[in-house]
Amino acid sequence: MSSQSPLLGETLVVDPRATVKLHKCRLLVTSGPDTGRSMASDKERLRCGAHPGNDLVLVEDRTASRHHFEVQYTERGYLLVDLNSTNGTFLDGRRIERAYLSPGSQIRAGSSVITFAPLDEEVAVEPDREGELCGMVGQSVKMRQVFGLIKRIAPMDVSVIIQGETGTGKELVSSAIHELSGRKKGPMVVLDCGAIPPNLIESELFGHEKGAFTGATSSRPGAFERAQGGTIFLDELGELRLDLQPKLLRVLENREVRRVGGNDVIEVDCRVIAATHRDLVKEIAAGNFREDLYFRLSVIHIQLPPLRQRRDDIPLILKQALAEPEVVDKHGRKRFSAEALGLLMAYAWPGNVRELMNVLSHVLTFSDEGEEILPSHLPPRVRGQAREGPLPFNEHLAFKDAKEQLLENFEREYVTSVLTRCEGNLSRAARESGLHRKSIERLVKKYQLDAKGLKPR
Repeated sequence: MSSQSPLLGETLVVDPRATVKLHKCRLLVTSGPDTGRSMASDKERLRCGAHPGNDLVLVEDRTASRHHFEVQYTERGYLLVDLNSTNGTFLDGRRIERAYLSPGSQIRAGSSVITFAPLDEEVAVEPDREGELCGMVGQSVKMRQVFGLIKRIAPMDVSVIIQGETGTGKELVSSAIHELSGRKKGPMVVLDCGAIPPNLIESELFGHEKGAFTGATSSRPGAFERAQGGTIFLDELGELRLDLQPKLLRVLENREVRRVGGNDVIEVDCRVIAATHRDLVKEIAAGNFREDLYFRLSVIHIQLPPLRQRRDDIPLILKQALAEPEVVDKHGRKRFSAEALGLLMAYAWPGNVRELMNVLSHVLTFSDEGEEILPSHLPPRVRGQAREGPLPFNEHLAFKDAKEQLLENFEREYVTSVLTRCEGNLSRAARESGLHRKSIERLVKKYQLDAKGLKPR
């Protein structure tokens, strides 16, 4: 079902009766040397002019500029923007720089008159019949609904926001959208906005020139440039600093970046998919996130269900993971006993699928003997035996010092435990912990850990 927020536009709530509103329009040349030429598209912006790279090309009109005008879809409707054309852009007889279009509006560019027609439609998104998509599995209605939505919107070259709790598989969904899109042959660049130090995030997004800041010994393209022709996935967008959000909005609206310390404007062409575990509607109300940036990104909004709301998918997820060739080669054929599976089905999974995969990794590490995985092989918390106890802090220290010491102890023990389970593999530890590899490397260096020497006991 599609629910309309008075503030923020369309949000798709995944249920069996889900619908999604598709924004589409047609431009038809009704007068001039290119009469009869037309195009219809669901792209967020359409360009018209004499250059072959435009969406609507005025081939015969010698008075049209190379890039004459653009039609953009915005939160207020379709916006007509003149692109500094030589002879100007006229809307219903009046010259404009920017103006909103109405159904049947007449646009004059050069000697051509183009009629605008919106073709917006609301379509039902049926649950997909298959219980698997691009490596994801799920027979629950909620996941099959997500699969159906991904297939429907992947070919559309529009921005997407994926919202869901930590560990629900937002990056897998973004990869599926990329793989099923017309940009699949292009790169997919992933940028975790929450894992990059605040002083480096602007450089990571937009790139930098040599000497732009201390340590910038050479020029480097940012994520948007590296994603040229493909997809950029902005993970944990809700963590992006408020002062950087207008800069990101400008990149999305103008399709161009300027590197840190640079003057040149670089055109970029990539699809933007963003993900967050935060409720951005609440973040907007609290003043932590810009409403215009949210609207610009959430042309399509996918809400992923937590694992506790689709427990019936747990056996399927585990079966798929245990059948992976590398798992079979290393650990042999494994299966969960009915009792162990019952405990897994009853657990709340606050870390969702990521936590389930981490538990499976733990189980495979400590259940080498026999084919059957028993309750005794599961971590205590899954068996309901997690011990409650006081936090090991030193009350004789000042609050700030005690808190810092407690945090350091946690960081050291957590990273040591994850690396031990992952046999010292930093990339795997980063995936299982949800941290950026650079963050894992920083913690290893901070606590002088011997990553290669950490092996399961």
